[in-house]
Amino acid sequence: MHDIADLERRGLPGVFVATTQFIDGAEVQGKALGFKPSAVWVEHPIQDRTDDEMITIADKAIDELLERISKQ
Repeated sequence: MHDIADLERRGLPGVFVATTQFIDGAEVQGKALGFKPSAVWVEHPIQDRTDDEMITIADKAIDELLERISKQ
C-alpha cells in the first residue's frame, strides 16, 4: 500500500492486487495514508494454489487490472 501511495504522489498510476481477505485492512490503511487506492480483489486463499490455479486467478483479474490502471 505504501508503494502504491508513493507512486500516486509521483504521478504514476498504481493498482494493487490482493485477496478478498484484505479488503477491510486496505480500506483502513488507505484512510490512514490519506488516499483511496485502486485495487483488484482476487479470491482467497492463494497460499496453497497450484500453478494452474494461480494462472486461472490471474486470467480472471487481468482485464480489470488493465482497465483500472489505464483509467488513471
